[in-house]
Amino acid sequence: MLENKITVQIGTYNANLQGHEGLPQNLVDWLQPSLTVSQFLGNTRTAPDIVAIGFQELLPLQLGLTGLSKAVMKSRDDLIRSQLESHAPNKEKYVLIAKAVYVGIALLVYGRDDGIAKHVSQVQTQWTGCGPGWMGNKGAVGVRFKVSAALTGQDDGTSETYTFINAHLTAHLNKLENRIEDYQHIVQTLLFPEPLDGSSPSSTTGQYSNIYNTTHLFFFGDLNFRIQAPVDMTRDQLEAKVRTEVGRNELRAYDQLSITRNEGKVLTNLREGDFWKFQCTYKYKLGHVDLYDTKRVPSWTDRILFMTVGDDPSDLSRSGITPLVYTPVPSYVASDHKPVMALLQIPSPRAIESGLAATPLLTSPPQYTNDPMWAQKRYIGKVLGWVIGWVWTLFWFVGAGNAVVGVCGSLMGMMGFAWWKTPRV
Repeated sequence: MLENKITVQIGTYNANLQGHEGLPQNLVDWLQPSLTVSQFLGNTRTAPDIVAIGFQELLPLQLGLTGLSKAVMKSRDDLIRSQLESHAPNKEKYVLIAKAVYVGIALLVYGRDDGIAKHVSQVQTQWTGCGPGWMGNKGAVGVRFKVSAALTGQDDGTSETYTFINAHLTAHLNKLENRIEDYQHIVQTLLFPEPLDGSSPSSTTGQYSNIYNTTHLFFFGDLNFRIQAPVDMTRDQLEAKVRTEVGRNELRAYDQLSITRNEGKVLTNLREGDFWKFQCTYKYKLGHVDLYDTKRVPSWTDRILFMTVGDDPSDLSRSGITPLVYTPVPSYVASDHKPVMALLQIPSPRAIESGLAATPLLTSPPQYTNDPMWAQKRYIGKVLGWVIGWVWTLFWFVGAGNAVVGVCGSLMGMMGFAWWKTPRV
């Protein structure tokens, strides 16, 4: 911890369906910024207390739909943990607090074994899909847990709840309303069971809470919001502005996420660091560090937002959470997205007044009410995705890695079999 405050490092990366190949074997580019900042602030190099890594498009869609992600998740877990520990300045060890995966959206949350991991309880995971038929090609996964205030020396029985949400929203410039609907769907259907007695969560009560029922909320991923530039701004002019901080400061006025968030339509009440201080993270040509693909308008699609108890909903420019680092990782070239990482400093646990709940919680915006059909929608999407995924996988296998070839080959085979069975005269 820095100055008796918990530090949280968050990374988000659209891996472009690369699976095992989507993450380089050396994660030092992700980890070094946080170690450098901790040394500057605390005069000592200190590893983050919590590390949350979110992936989108982690593996080919047909494998994700069928749920064949176990091997990839294990390899990512092994790699991330080994890299965290090999680069930790004081040989800190990490434990996996929780992991959640749905189709290609994955989230792994780690805690330092010498500190926060010993004070974690009530770990929960959840998921939801907001693709066609509520399938999980788009959607979100979440992790929630409690941390005892004893971690920072307060032995009064209080605790704080941390909630991490990794999301992948609808793509394309003209699909802004779909992204707004995606967020609403996530808030209303990614629900965590409330505890029976304050000690252990249970789904038997029928009581569920949304993502806002927490002390600290972190929402990140490939959110797919684009730059809605004026019609008289050419693409070359826009890209020229992307490459200077002055130009990016101008472009943020056209950032769809900033506009709709300020209007209270999406990511309501959440805050964000100075995203315009780095170049747009999408869309790059594969294999290139700094070459945009002309097929898409450069945009800040990959984002990390946050809020905490005490944040004023009327002032989105301030937060009790301090962003220490917010930056992309340009060296990754296997995807058309650049990873983004943030190092956040969490405020010290608040003194709880007598008679109030032992866990301070955010107030959910009134427009978000739990969907009474949330469970049915989730499992309809899961079953539909499972059926489509296995059919797709079958054709992919028949086509030796190409589903189109598999479909054509199957059709030709059926036609040949029908011809062979036709009686000869």
